Amino acid sequence: MNIIEKIEAVLEEKVRPSLLAHEGNVQILEFTDGILKIRLTGQCAGCPSARLTTEELIGKTVMDELPQVQDVVLVNEVSPELLDFAKKLLNHQVKG
Repeated sequence: MNIIEKIEAVLEEKVRPSLLAHEGNVQILEFTDGILKIRLTGQCAGCPSARLTTEELIGKTVMDELPQVQDVVLVNEVSPELLDFAKKLLNHQVKG
């Protein structure tokens, strides 16, 4: 089992049940040099508590289980769909 599979197993067993209770989820973006980059999805994406969720729930759990993971970083990205809608809106291509 490689490190990504181990991280996924920890997320599946110990993190996702809590996130799913709030209609959210977590996605691994990459793991490089001990740094795990993640994205929160569903209702957890953009939530005011997202940073706290990352640090207290996800980061602590993953780092306690897997010492190879030295830090967990939340990446906030705008979804391609939202970006496309914003471009159309700014170009007056959306009718209200």
